[in-house]
Amino acid sequence: MAHYQVNKTYQEINEKIKQGKAVVVTAEEIIGIVREKGEVEAARTVDVVTTGTFSPMCSSGAFLNFGHTRPPIKAARVWLNNVPAYAGLAAVDVYIGATEPAADDPLNKVYPGEFKYGGGHVIQDLVAGKPVHLVAEAYGTDCYPNKRVEKEITLKQMVNAILCNPRNCYQNYNVAVNLSNRIIYTYMGPLKPRAANANYCTSGALSPLFNDPYYRTIGIGTRIFLGGGVGYVCFPGTQHHPGKPRNEHGIPLSPAGTLMVIGDLKQMSPRHLVGVSLLGYGCSLTVGLGIPIPLLNEEMAHFCAVSDEELLAPIVDYGTDYPQATGRVLGHVSYAQLKSGSITLNGKEVATVPLSSLVRAREVAQTLKEWIMAGRFLLGEPVELLPTAEETPLAPTYARES
Repeated sequence: MAHYQVNKTYQEINEKIKQGKAVVVTAEEIIGIVREKGEVEAARTVDVVTTGTFSPMCSSGAFLNFGHTRPPIKAARVWLNNVPAYAGLAAVDVYIGATEPAADDPLNKVYPGEFKYGGGHVIQDLVAGKPVHLVAEAYGTDCYPNKRVEKEITLKQMVNAILCNPRNCYQNYNVAVNLSNRIIYTYMGPLKPRAANANYCTSGALSPLFNDPYYRTIGIGTRIFLGGGVGYVCFPGTQHHPGKPRNEHGIPLSPAGTLMVIGDLKQMSPRHLVGVSLLGYGCSLTVGLGIPIPLLNEEMAHFCAVSDEELLAPIVDYGTDYPQATGRVLGHVSYAQLKSGSITLNGKEVATVPLSSLVRAREVAQTLKEWIMAGRFLLGEPVELLPTAEETPLAPTYARES
């Protein structure tokens, strides 16, 4: 075991939360505290650091049970507001994906497509309390003779509604530019020719996995802020690649860790789950997600004190390199530079454009802070931490001792 001057447990911190005595700060606030007091004293003083992000997260969706009909139906094909949902689960269980476009969307036949409505918009409408038009078709069986159901349904009327996002909260991501001579339309937004803009999509120092780069406190069972309600980390996300090269602060230099998250959709808010349309690309869902990081020891204080100046993102050309999967990186740039409004690439000043909202990310972190301070939100100790890779080139600042 590693030897620390500060050693706290989840139980001790949760007891302080119940008593209203826990000291909770956001991931932006902890930076100054560590600089002023040092890592050890900060770990003694502060119990929890809250993080937040509010970004498009395409790998998202919801399991919905719309309830048995009379006579009953074994749904084979389902549409919600004319957006197809996957029905190959059970009689009235469906999964609607955030990126599924409406059935009659012209897609990119009229280029660039507008993708005005899709699965992410359905999810936002549901949490906003709006009625959604449900159509279900079936081939009919002896036990489920009904072949068609059509009705208006609200989230409140559904038996269960579970947000289940296979890949959220990327640990770092690309800065997208376009070196070609024509405008292109991507999941990172429109990119003007000859690197006229650089789009990025992470909240920087507030981003959850930047504050626990080696997943010391995040794993299966971690309780989180999800979509305006309470959710949980239920597994490593798809494309979880913790073995990417890291800088001296332990921060991956390219997209690395991801989270699979789950929560009760009926608790959530249309302010923190927003359907979006990406011109020429498709539909998505912007998700508000925040994770509380317990300061169990000075190592966690060290990790949480990382600043935008120390966080580096890779610059990638989406005009040629990304679609051809060359793996080429044009360089790295700090989140401080990205948030300044411009970066320098090949001697040229390039305007930066955030796809994520820093204002909403701060709101997530602040809301989570208030929940914890009010005793409404206890920390969930993970039953198993996220996997890390032994082949990670640079060891963490605080090496684990066996």
